[in-house]
Amino acid sequence: MTRDLRLVALSLFLWGVGEGMFFYFQPLYIQQLGAQPVQIGAILGAAGLAMAVTHIPAGALADSLGRKQLMVLSWTVGLLATVMMYSAGSLPLFVGGLLVYSFTAFVMSPLSSYITAARGAWPVSRALTAVYACFGLGAVVGPISGGLLAERIGLRGIYGVASAVFVASTALMLTIRAQPTEASDGASRYAALLRRRPFLIFLALAFGVTFALFLSWPLTPNFLQQERGVSLAQIGIFGSLNALGGVVFNLTLGRLHPRPAYLIVQGLVGLSAVCLWQGVGLPWFALGYFLAGGFRTSRSLVVAQVEALVHKSEIGLAYGLAETAQAISLVAAPPLAGILFATDPALPYPVSIGLIAVMLLLSSRLAPQAAAAAIPVPLADTGAMHTEG
Repeated sequence: MTRDLRLVALSLFLWGVGEGMFFYFQPLYIQQLGAQPVQIGAILGAAGLAMAVTHIPAGALADSLGRKQLMVLSWTVGLLATVMMYSAGSLPLFVGGLLVYSFTAFVMSPLSSYITAARGAWPVSRALTAVYACFGLGAVVGPISGGLLAERIGLRGIYGVASAVFVASTALMLTIRAQPTEASDGASRYAALLRRRPFLIFLALAFGVTFALFLSWPLTPNFLQQERGVSLAQIGIFGSLNALGGVVFNLTLGRLHPRPAYLIVQGLVGLSAVCLWQGVGLPWFALGYFLAGGFRTSRSLVVAQVEALVHKSEIGLAYGLAETAQAISLVAAPPLAGILFATDPALPYPVSIGLIAVMLLLSSRLAPQAAAAAIPVPLADTGAMHTEG
């Protein structure tokens, strides 16, 4: 692992600790502030929308202006948004902070581009999954800590502790080196990308898969607490197991070709929904959370497959489009989950399982099989490089 990847990985580890402290309890805290299930779904959907609108411009800016600047901006805004959520004393103010925090998802395409460029001799899929596994390791620590802290200082207090952790993570991000950007012939940089049929088909597939995988997840903490009597501390432990699952699947499946790995993680998340829906005790819920960690791996595998379909000078926008396709599903899934939950708290699970089965069949036919080297590089992409400012 190169120097810059180590620094990014350590920064992500700390961010995973901080975010893990509150992430799994967020639906419960929103409920504590007065929201009903349908409102919780709408709020989480709005957060998904905030994520969705940022990826494309951020990816394009990463190609032309540089990646480090956008990464540092995201870390800084995320820190300030967490302070805002901690300071909020009412639902509207908290939702405002949550939306600002969600906007920082624009970092995903610049971050993935940075990792791709800094990977050294590693394959893209291994570099992405290994570095993001460090975030997952932090997220193993965070939920257990958050659950224990929530029992003592309340759900609001864990946002304050997370803010302190984010300060250290942001300081590390400032120390990474800037990278060169790829030159191109101006406005035509993305013309071929936006007409490339295999790439566009895969974006549609990524949307459908992410929607199916995520549908059962948004109100799972509420389901376990209300319908199964699970405590906050136990949900925290489950959250850590979820993050651990993401780490394990990143490090193991990341060594496979991304196409079969993508099929495997869909099956894992489908099994997790079965465990959470039909499980009759804590071991089953723990297994469900662990297997659901495959959702984290699926996001990296989408990016790894996109890299095989695009040129270097397009990679920022291509990653941004891939993140947007997945983020749009994060907008659509929570409101539907809220409606299904209001009808029957268990209903999101069988609906999600059915959709996953459909998307597995489609993925087996439509997921890309070509290697990156199969795409010829046009002359416009072989020009000189210039360095970020």
